[in-house]
Amino acid sequence: MKLMASLFGLVIGILLILFAFGYLSFSCDERVGGSSSPELSGSKEKDIKEYNIQKQKEFNKNRTTCDTLSLQEFIVNNFPAGINLIEFDRTFTYNIPKPAVIYYKEKNKNYIFAMIAKSKEGERYIEKKNVIGYESSFINLDSTKLGTAFFYLALFTCDNGTFTELWEAETPMHGGFNSMKVKKWKFNNTLYVQLNFEDGIISGHRNFNFFLVDGIENKPHLLETYVGIINKRTLANVNNDKYPDYYEYRFNAHHWQVDSLYQIKVLDSIPFYWSDKRQLYITNKNPRWYRKY
Repeated sequence: MKLMASLFGLVIGILLILFAFGYLSFSCDERVGGSSSPELSGSKEKDIKEYNIQKQKEFNKNRTTCDTLSLQEFIVNNFPAGINLIEFDRTFTYNIPKPAVIYYKEKNKNYIFAMIAKSKEGERYIEKKNVIGYESSFINLDSTKLGTAFFYLALFTCDNGTFTELWEAETPMHGGFNSMKVKKWKFNNTLYVQLNFEDGIISGHRNFNFFLVDGIENKPHLLETYVGIINKRTLANVNNDKYPDYYEYRFNAHHWQVDSLYQIKVLDSIPFYWSDKRQLYITNKNPRWYRKY
């Protein structure tokens, strides 16, 4: 009996040592963002993307030159690890997600607007599903282990299967991407690309509008509009120049009835216009009020 008890104790001791070693190894992995650091997992991430693209090639038999799958392959082969071609948010729960690209033709030249997201250096590589849709719009409040995404609107051309990137324009948001549309400003017919983000923090949405004021092949001008419970900014023409302007609204919430419900009213609308000299949006109402976009 004493021998069996000794053996049993020895086995338990070995198991505890193995458990402790495994826990320490897991903890170390967690500190560097998963099973390995981002720098070390770059080749693995590329292998996974290349595998997925190959499977899509096998499934998609009717392909065309310069199609979206070719663009995905170009990004994987020519961009650093941790960069993704983002997908549109699903309209319905079981929709197949589609890459966020828009093909646009101008003067017999084919352009491709694409939404890409870059992973923050030194952090875990982002996954597309973690930066799309309403739930991910709270990422600005969260010290997350899912990585930090930097969004960019990019413009590509494609000629006989060869892609060229013309520019990238940073979008100041880290999560909540929903959709992308190409529009024209009614005031002077300027082409612009509108990126729509859901924003749970303001209980609404934010639009980042990239105006191609100097032509499609030059980097665009950014103007933000948004709508929330007590947040609103709308597109406008204030000073009749080529740059878009906006009205920013001020709200006031006060008690409505004895049950302490609040009624929200617009107090004022403040016109902001672009100052080419200061490279800022300014208003005549107060010289200390200005915005970057």
